[in-house]
Amino acid sequence: MNVLAQVSEATGVPADLLGGYPAVLEAASATGRLPARDAIEELRARGASAAERGVPMRALVDACLLTAELTLRSADAATLGALRRAVAAYAEGYEGAQHRALREEETARRSFIDDLLQGRADRLAERAEHFGLRLAEPYVVAVARDAKPVADGDPLIRHVEQALVTRFGSHNILVAARDGLLVCVVPGALTAATGEFTHHVRSALASDWRVGVGRPHRGPGGVVTSYREAADAIRLGDRLGLRPQVLRAADLLVFPVLLRDREAIEDLVTTVLDPLARARGGPEPLLETLEAVFAAQGNQTAAARRLGISPRAVTYRLERVRRLTGFSPDDPTQRFTLETAVMGARLIGWPPEPTTS
Repeated sequence: MNVLAQVSEATGVPADLLGGYPAVLEAASATGRLPARDAIEELRARGASAAERGVPMRALVDACLLTAELTLRSADAATLGALRRAVAAYAEGYEGAQHRALREEETARRSFIDDLLQGRADRLAERAEHFGLRLAEPYVVAVARDAKPVADGDPLIRHVEQALVTRFGSHNILVAARDGLLVCVVPGALTAATGEFTHHVRSALASDWRVGVGRPHRGPGGVVTSYREAADAIRLGDRLGLRPQVLRAADLLVFPVLLRDREAIEDLVTTVLDPLARARGGPEPLLETLEAVFAAQGNQTAAARRLGISPRAVTYRLERVRRLTGFSPDDPTQRFTLETAVMGARLIGWPPEPTTS
């Protein structure tokens, strides 16, 4: 049995990965010269091949040392130098292959995330399995927004993903950056996952963070639908001035319905709220009072605390609304009309900002 066969049997390293290496050692021992550049390049290539074939680095180094032991009768300074350079070349090739594999994996991950969240279906289900997602199941998407946009490579991405995987013991989870948002894709069955995501967002981001949570949907198209719902929930929260930092699309379904018929909502706002524009001080204080009263389920004392004014001031403002519009928040039917009109006003940006000439 030749040397390479012995080494392969002893270490499990394929013999072809060591081809040329014994000759490098023998030449160094005979001539006292270090390996030439082409010999070193050949060893780097074999080190890269070892990494690509999944041979452990420790086994490869062991095979190099064992080959030297079996090949050389005596070791001098030149031989040891050749051994050192040869092992370094193997290591460089091996590590280079690993770095390339990591870069290629990260590129593939970014490409997959882009396609997943834009609904491009090129082999999407097949590619999803590589990243641990089974798109036949329902998935929920949560997104977090901070004052500073989240970008690829942000340490927060890996931190949150690892925390979720550790908590739920599943790699069926994906965390990434998209459009400046921190995006989390989780199975619909992991009902606590979005809460855990929010917990890590709260501890890592500034005080003005906000989280939107989509509804569970099935299939590749379901992920992009849930993502859009989550992002839209944040946008609606901003437009409506909603106080909660966590907004669920399922709780905001009325607003997309209103927006589908903009002409109707504009007519409602104009009919009901236009008289408020004639109020001294403008309509904004009256709109804010109505919002506070509706948020407090009609409790004027709670609304006053929210606004930082006296309950008497709230009563006075509501009376002004009734006199100007003819609608009273105390009447159930009229309350619904008023509340819908106020929500519509926030959605369409009424009253418009005054223009300056």
